[in-house]
Amino acid sequence: MNPRRLAEGRLARAGLYAGGFLGPFGGAMTSSILPEIGADFDRSAGEAAATLSYYLLPFAGLLLVSGTLAQRWGPQRTVRGAYVVYAAASILCAVSWAFPVLIGLRAVQGAANAFVTPVLLGALAAIVPKERLGRTLGLFASMQAAGQTSAPLVSGLVAEASWRWAFVGAAAVATALAVLGVPRTEAAEKRPSLRSAFVPTTLRAALVAFVGWGCLGGLGFLVAFRLDDAFGLGASQRGVLLTGFGVAGFLAARFVGRAVDRFGARTCVLGATFAGAGLLVAIGTAPSLVAVGLCWALTGACSQGVLVSLNTLVLSTGANRGGAVSVVQSLRFLGGAVAPLAFVPLYQASTVAAFVVPAAALVLVPPAVLQREKPGQHVEAGLDVEQTGETERNDGR
Repeated sequence: MNPRRLAEGRLARAGLYAGGFLGPFGGAMTSSILPEIGADFDRSAGEAAATLSYYLLPFAGLLLVSGTLAQRWGPQRTVRGAYVVYAAASILCAVSWAFPVLIGLRAVQGAANAFVTPVLLGALAAIVPKERLGRTLGLFASMQAAGQTSAPLVSGLVAEASWRWAFVGAAAVATALAVLGVPRTEAAEKRPSLRSAFVPTTLRAALVAFVGWGCLGGLGFLVAFRLDDAFGLGASQRGVLLTGFGVAGFLAARFVGRAVDRFGARTCVLGATFAGAGLLVAIGTAPSLVAVGLCWALTGACSQGVLVSLNTLVLSTGANRGGAVSVVQSLRFLGGAVAPLAFVPLYQASTVAAFVVPAAALVLVPPAVLQREKPGQHVEAGLDVEQTGETERNDGR
């Protein structure tokens, strides 16, 4: 084998994991610097929260179809083009001269990144043996958590000089990833239909992703508000505290992948959402800064329990895997986009209610949506993925 081609393939595969952080990074990068952005444009921090929603809304909307379209256009061309557009939009965000301009460019960033995440997940599923998929997706999720970690930390620190430098950093990362691209693989299917991505199993998983991410990972801005209002923390201090979410998620993701293989996706999702609900209530009521920071960090581990389980489920099926995971990711980020619109007014009315309401959604929605399947039912029709001895024997044949 050509050593140069081999080295390029390894770099491209590394780019799959490195690229996993870009979506969470781009979505959360303004969460810790909303007061600074608002002050620069004569807006309140609540109005500046629109920088979160306007990134995530087009991102989530296009994800409904981007996975299927990317399979038609080719992953290499799709990913490189999306990274280039993302980098250009990031540079323009850094020099934006008016708040509506910044909002519009954030929408362009989100639209471009919609064609990255499902391609990366689909490429991983294509090059990794099925029996190692959970572990691999756990590693990918840890890189997404690294993006969630670095976003508030980097933006919070650079905001001490100017929040605009955070967008310069995002442009540099996107440019580097455009050079790496993705590994070349043989397409498993040709020109899949858009309809093939919208099957009941995928839609159930997508609804849980909407609630799970919107009420866990999507609440970083709400935690930042409480850190400011209740404890008087500055931008860099808020960034450090919010970083705990990503650190815990990064450390927990690979263990979560193994747990999903062992105990099943449904069990892991319900355990994560119930635990996350309790942590949210503590964040909204605890009088101690240390307790709030610790609970937010543990919430990061819970979010990985939801995301890794759902990704493993939809990528274990054979029909339009890229399109299916694209739909799940779409509803995931749509939940994050809706969260500021839903919970900022609630927070302004009652701090405690702003955390108790999403906690209640985490307790009530997933058990109602994730129906326990009958023994022996195929994984494509269910949400309980078990690694039994019989499964291992069948895989070995």
